[in-house]
Amino acid sequence: MVAPGFTRVAAVDCGTNSIRLLVADVNPATGELLELDRRMTIVRLGQDVDRTGRLAPEALERTFAACREYAEVIRELGAAKVRFVATSASRDAENRDDFVRGVVDILGVEPEVITGDQEAEFSFTGATKELGGHGQGGAERPSTEGGGTRAGDLAKPYLVVDIGGGSTEFVVGDDRVRAARSVDVGCVRMTERHLAHDGKVSDPPTEEQIAAMRADIEAALDLAEQTVPLRAAHTLVGLAGSVTTVSAIAQDLPEYDSARIHHSRVSRDRVREITEWLLRSTHAERAAIPSMHPGRVDVIGAGALVLLAIMERIGAEEVVVSEHDILDGIAWSVA
Repeated sequence: MVAPGFTRVAAVDCGTNSIRLLVADVNPATGELLELDRRMTIVRLGQDVDRTGRLAPEALERTFAACREYAEVIRELGAAKVRFVATSASRDAENRDDFVRGVVDILGVEPEVITGDQEAEFSFTGATKELGGHGQGGAERPSTEGGGTRAGDLAKPYLVVDIGGGSTEFVVGDDRVRAARSVDVGCVRMTERHLAHDGKVSDPPTEEQIAAMRADIEAALDLAEQTVPLRAAHTLVGLAGSVTTVSAIAQDLPEYDSARIHHSRVSRDRVREITEWLLRSTHAERAAIPSMHPGRVDVIGAGALVLLAIMERIGAEEVVVSEHDILDGIAWSVA
């Protein structure tokens, strides 16, 4: 039963590495979002897109299998409105029409292949709607790497960074977006471009591979800074699986725990320590981390390096980690 004033909506975010679903009751008048179901499946839709320019048949089938599961959840919960947003991989692919037809057949809605700027705006809305704060004088709270704390009154403007599989979005804003830019560095793209040879990821990568990847990330940051004042932000907010996984590792969680990860804070020194370990570890060592999703084992090093490079570039002492992101922004847009 949906409460008065609320609308039950479903939001689907299909990225380069994962596809995610949020079903929630939202009330635009009060700003409330009541989560009913949130789930994620690693489908690696962007497999080899950077090299071939096309979505691989097996990647499409993995994605369609997840869509069939999500369609059942949406039917069971009775969402009145559904919005399906597709991001980096499907923007780049020559055969994205195959993807569109498959989604329409399964879910009955056409995926919207949004621009990087639209992606950035959804991410910003989802991540910051509940942060509060009272302008640049907002009270700072000490770094809490134990997780599970409320964000409190964080100083504005925010820099929201969404590190995806194929791209990273940078958004600076306070109560609204001031500037945004999407650049083509993500954990999957960087891994496939710099750390893989003949389809196999180096285990661990060489110093030369890491240096080449770092140079690529730094060039992307130069590009982002042409339009987004990255260093003007007072609070860095990090989104998506690379960032949340770094937080889980920082807290030494016995399993992935969204409640403890959401609004946790991780210092730059700790991010550097974790990144360096990930980049010199083996696949087996990374897979043994209890909070590590199997689908992230081979790309987490690249994702962590993107986060570290951003923090070093802007001088951020810590990152505030958010589990609320583009999915929540999509849900609000439906309402």
